[in-house]
Amino acid sequence: MTTRLMAMICVADRLRARAFYGDVLGPVLGLEPVQVDHFGDQFACGDGWIRLTELPDVLPGPHPVLGWQVDDAARCAAALTASGVTMIIYSGMGQGADGLWLSPDGQAWIGWFNDSEGNLLSFTQMG
Repeated sequence: MTTRLMAMICVADRLRARAFYGDVLGPVLGLEPVQVDHFGDQFACGDGWIRLTELPDVLPGPHPVLGWQVDDAARCAAALTASGVTMIIYSGMGQGADGLWLSPDGQAWIGWFNDSEGNLLSFTQMG
């Protein structure tokens, strides 16, 4: 049996989210063009999929719902920022001006940002 991971993201506004994931995240994080059906939108990403499902009353939670492992966190942060994304800087964490945080063991650079619907997303550069 062959399986592929599918991350499910609930969004309040399907068209707005589709544009954000396709036009903003797609070029930076390697999302393939959208596939649309009656129930949601799917973007191929790596060996899996990201599926956006519209729930008009959904409220985003405070914790990350999706993250990417990237080769260059600084380049990723710069590209997202250039596309209009605001990196989240948490008080007291010691992040740089670019929003990146170095883990205490020095093994990971992590950045956080919200999608168009307020869902918390992240990316990590290991090593």
